[in-house]
Amino acid sequence: MYKAPVADIAHTLLHVTGMGADLEAGTFGDLSAELLEAVLEEAGRLAGDDIEPMAVAAEKVGAVFSNGKVTTPSGWKQAYGQFVEGGWNSVSSPEEFGGQGLPQSVSMAALEIWNSCSIAFGLCPTLTMGAVEALHVHATQELKQRYLPKMISGEWTGTMNLTEPQAGSDVGALRSRAERNADGSYRIFGQKIYITFGEHDLTDNIIHLVLARISDAPQGTKGISLFVVPKFLVNEDGSLGKRNDAFCASIEHKM
Repeated sequence: MYKAPVADIAHTLLHVTGMGADLEAGTFGDLSAELLEAVLEEAGRLAGDDIEPMAVAAEKVGAVFSNGKVTTPSGWKQAYGQFVEGGWNSVSSPEEFGGQGLPQSVSMAALEIWNSCSIAFGLCPTLTMGAVEALHVHATQELKQRYLPKMISGEWTGTMNLTEPQAGSDVGALRSRAERNADGSYRIFGQKIYITFGEHDLTDNIIHLVLARISDAPQGTKGISLFVVPKFLVNEDGSLGKRNDAFCASIEHKM
C-alpha cells in the first residue's frame, strides 16, 4: 500500500526551503506548520485510500477508445469525484475565482504525492493546474470569468496541445493555424498528438490550450499564439453549448 512520506516532505518545506520562517513571519496569512502537515496528511490519505486501489486495477484494463470517446477504467470517476469534493484542485489557485490561495509549494507537494502514487491519475490535475495558471496570467478577464471557476474547482479539466506529428519537439515547426472570425473568435485547423487527458469521461468539459499560428504571423516560435479550445462551447451564462469540432482520433498506451 502506498504511504506518502509526509514527515519528510513537511521537513523539507519547513526547514530546507525556508518556509518555516515565512510561516512564523505571517507571510502566508493563517497557514501554519500544523495546518501544512494536516494538508499533506490528507493528500496522502487520498492517495492511499482512493487513488492507489483504482490505479492498480486500471493497469490491467487501461482506457478504452471507441467512436472518438475515451472511457476510463472502473473506479476512476469515483476517485476523481473524491478529489474534486475535497477541493484539491484549488489548493494554490487564486481566491478571486474560487481557489484557496495557498503557496504554490503546498500544491507542488500534494502533486508529488499523487503522482508518486499513480502518475496516470496525477497527470490530470497537474495539467489542469498548469492550464489554470496560464489563463490566470495571460487570458482576458472575459476568458478568466468563463473558464477559471470550474477549472479551479475541478469540474472541468485542462490540457496543453503542443506536439504535432511532423514537428515532434520542434515547436517552431508546427502547422496548426488560426483564422480570425468576424466575431473576434478563431477557428483552429491542425492535428496534435500525445495530449495528456485530451479526451476522457471524468468531467463534462475539457478545456484545451492549443498552440497555433495566426495566418499572418511570422515563422518560428515567435509567431505562435495560445488559444482556448473547449470540448463543449460555453454559453454566456456558463452553461455548456454545442460540441466543438475538436475530436480524439486515437489513443496511445501512455496513461
